[in-house]
Amino acid sequence: MSDPVIRMERIWTCFGKNVVHRDISLTLGKGEIFGLVGGSGSGKTVLMREMIGLQEPTRGKVYLFGECLQDAAADRHQRLRNRCGVLFQGGALFSALSVFDNIAFPLREFGLFDEELIGHLVRMKLTMVGLTENAGLLMPSELSGGMIKRVALARALVMEPELLFLDEPTSGLDPVLSEEFVDLLSGLHRELGFTVVMVTHDLDTVKDLCTKVGVLADQQLVVCGPVEDALTSEHPFARHYFHGKRGHRVFERIG
Repeated sequence: MSDPVIRMERIWTCFGKNVVHRDISLTLGKGEIFGLVGGSGSGKTVLMREMIGLQEPTRGKVYLFGECLQDAAADRHQRLRNRCGVLFQGGALFSALSVFDNIAFPLREFGLFDEELIGHLVRMKLTMVGLTENAGLLMPSELSGGMIKRVALARALVMEPELLFLDEPTSGLDPVLSEEFVDLLSGLHRELGFTVVMVTHDLDTVKDLCTKVGVLADQQLVVCGPVEDALTSEHPFARHYFHGKRGHRVFERIG
């Protein structure tokens, strides 16, 4: 049996006297799509940063592809991170670079200088996310919100990651564009088989995409399992989050 893609053991995160996470453990297997939800200030993005090794927890261990990040040497640590792709909140495209150069940036950053190969890979990823080759000539300021998300996704996928981190991937999109993005990601997931960790507030995205959901509340992971586990949780935050007016509308057909 293969190692989990991510394993977190008894994670505590503290900033001074402020405890953000208290004794959190979770395991994610290959191919899972994990949605992380919680209130503002619950530490969703912080927990995701700890998974990828961009931030170290105060206590506990994080294993990525079976290797402990805290114990890995710097070069090994970087190689593990190179197996991951990240779509930052808002897309985080470099405003001074064209779409083409934004997508090519990770390839050049990690030492690929064959411009013919770079061009082939960038054009392939543009096609993969539903954009034309001509889109590579545009600047970020010329892109719509939906195009920004697609370009950011192409950049996150250009290194062929096994693990994809998404921070609020549908924020700022209208319902139609949000649904299109979810359909795109779902299709790519079926085709490529990567594992996904996604911070989101979007209940439609959780319902349509996630195979597992984690609910952060009271400094802990009060739910970590299939969406149905969140729907049946008796924790007050989970009940309010999933059974409020919007939650009832989104999940009324489940059960």
